[in-house]
Amino acid sequence: MPQPVLPSVNSSHRLGLDPINTPSRLLLGPGPSNAHPTVLQALARTPIGHLDPLYIQLMGEVQELLRYVWQTDNRLTIPMSGTGSAAMEATLANMIEPGDKVLVAIKGYFGLRLADMAGRYRAKVVTIERPWGEAFSLEELEQALITHKPAILAMVHAETSTGVCQPMEGIGELCRQHDCLLVLDTVTSLGAVPLFLDAWKVDLAYSCSQKGLSCPPGLGPFTMGPRAEAKLAARSGKVPNWYLDVSLLNQYWGSDRVYHHTAPVNMNFGMREALRLLAEEGLENAWTRHRRNAMALWTGLESLGLELLVPEELRLPTLTTVHIPEGVDGKAFSRHLLDHHGIELGGGLGALAGKVWRIGLMGYNSTPENVERLLKLLQSELPAFRSSSPAMASVG
Repeated sequence: MPQPVLPSVNSSHRLGLDPINTPSRLLLGPGPSNAHPTVLQALARTPIGHLDPLYIQLMGEVQELLRYVWQTDNRLTIPMSGTGSAAMEATLANMIEPGDKVLVAIKGYFGLRLADMAGRYRAKVVTIERPWGEAFSLEELEQALITHKPAILAMVHAETSTGVCQPMEGIGELCRQHDCLLVLDTVTSLGAVPLFLDAWKVDLAYSCSQKGLSCPPGLGPFTMGPRAEAKLAARSGKVPNWYLDVSLLNQYWGSDRVYHHTAPVNMNFGMREALRLLAEEGLENAWTRHRRNAMALWTGLESLGLELLVPEELRLPTLTTVHIPEGVDGKAFSRHLLDHHGIELGGGLGALAGKVWRIGLMGYNSTPENVERLLKLLQSELPAFRSSSPAMASVG
């Protein structure tokens, strides 16, 4: 049989590259944070099949440890194969049917993302808002539930754009009283800030792998409680997102272990080790460590004359927002730290763009040594960037 005549290979996009060689960075921004070295070693292990009996055992270990860090008994608790935003979308894709009223409590950038996603699934979206840097009161939320009568209340526990930790006491009980499901974003709190999903009566929650869990980005922990499972089972049609359909994923992560997609095996190796290390430390110890290091950072920043955005009682131990001093080019200073000292800080998002730095102390990175290193650099390097502001030139 004659061989087909193939076109000539186009080599215009062929590159001759050296092996990858990335610099060492200390990631003190809003995420990702540096992964624990033990987690990185796990990622480098030889892959095994996603239906291998050893991997199936590992899946169960990951699920059980996720229940521990979320403090929940939810049967349906899995790491989504995707980033935290995929897990965010999964909560809404599985719960929303066209015309469902979804109330989104917005106090920052990621509340806006929740509202956007809910609208894409043809929900009737209504919103309430607080200024960025503030939190909702129980009374505000109760009035909104009475007024709007939503099927779902979606809100952010740890708002990454502002550094606000939303007080949760009583919110889940209100949702039960008003026959409403509670969806909670725990992206910047899981593993580092107290979370009690069952005690708080949270129906669905999601997070990410790359912050408090000390793992690289790529997995989105997701959990669904009994009331949410009942709503999923009662849908009149299919979930409008095949990849994130929990009724299908549960056949893989549940007892059947039926193939759904090729799982990111090595990422789950890393997740298993990250969760194992967290369990070894103990949740309460991890929470205390994050709080202690954050308080040292806050004290140090204020001693340098820097102003924090959020009142102390609402501050996240994982993410601190600092006002950029008047006259300082915030981006130029962040770039200076990155280029000359290998330290990454975050800038503001949305309404806070150009107004704040976001400093992360998450997971493996939440150490006294990292706090001290950053404060010393702010003291020594920042004056040169704000010398044009007479009131600030003497600080440091």
